[in-house]
Amino acid sequence: MTPLNGKLGLAVGVDASVRLSVLDLVPVRTDQSTSDALAATVQLAQTADRLGFTRYWVAEHHNMPAIAATSPPVLIAYLAAQTAQLRLGSGGVMLPNHAPLAVAEQFALLEAAAPGRIDLGIGRAPGSDPITSWALRAGRDDRDLEHFPDYLDDVVALMSPRGARLPLRDGEYVLKATPAAVSEPRLWLLGSSMYSAHVAAAKGLPYVFAHHFSGKGTAEALAVYRSRFVPSKLAAQPVTFLTVNAVVAETREEATALMMPNLHMMARLRTGQPLGPVQLVEDARAEQLTPQQLHIVERGLQRAILGTPADAAAQLRALAQQFDVDEVMINPVASAHRGTDPATAPGRVATLELLAKELF
Repeated sequence: MTPLNGKLGLAVGVDASVRLSVLDLVPVRTDQSTSDALAATVQLAQTADRLGFTRYWVAEHHNMPAIAATSPPVLIAYLAAQTAQLRLGSGGVMLPNHAPLAVAEQFALLEAAAPGRIDLGIGRAPGSDPITSWALRAGRDDRDLEHFPDYLDDVVALMSPRGARLPLRDGEYVLKATPAAVSEPRLWLLGSSMYSAHVAAAKGLPYVFAHHFSGKGTAEALAVYRSRFVPSKLAAQPVTFLTVNAVVAETREEATALMMPNLHMMARLRTGQPLGPVQLVEDARAEQLTPQQLHIVERGLQRAILGTPADAAAQLRALAQQFDVDEVMINPVASAHRGTDPATAPGRVATLELLAKELF
């Protein structure tokens, strides 16, 4: 496996104990096409590459009007051709949606094309609504969820140079993800629950907690993971970081305005309302929310990295210290003002630039 130093592209700055990475769902605003959103993502990834961020992960979601990241391996290949140093990965591949061999083949090939730069983050959630999940999985059933830990083992074995050994009556059958692997993607388990913490600990996997999603249970999950960790060939000791939503601007007022469209979208999602593309700042400002939705927005503001560069850097350091992690992956969720070039996301780029200037 790729070691934790050297090829990770560590970004050491003013606070050498905290590394920064990026999570990108490839958001689609009301003024954007999918092509526009992808162009903005390329610009963001190149910014992260230039500034020295550690890794850049893309997500897997399906049939969502506000998210264009449906296929992590396709996006990773696209971004690998346009960046030079970033570790690129999935945050994550939703394993119950795919055959383990297909996932192993895709990421073994990515690793062969960009050696030492590929992370395979795996999750258990469907990443979609029930109807879309049914259409996506075509013939598979919920028993796949029960076999999730076994499927993780399958992916690990298939990506290894030795391959998976299948016993036969007269010997064994060797099954490999790629014919002649000389290195392997770094495997991570993603989660937002105690279940994922237990699985990651039992299998000795690096673990990432989706703190950006709800902010609940982070400390408890990380404590379980660390206390029950069993060393493995994939990690000799617990390795973990967490994700957090972030918007950084020259003023807190501007940062808040840029974050509101994302928070409005989450408020609609959690109150069962129809979803659409991410609003522009002016449209979110004019929207009327229910008291329940306002409460969701307020909680989102409280747990995000939000404000001026100095304030955001202090919040990030405090978050890393609170949960005892040496890396934080920010999800830059800034929307845009009306009149912005649709193929750009200046608020998201500024979030990276302003944080890097403060911390690196």
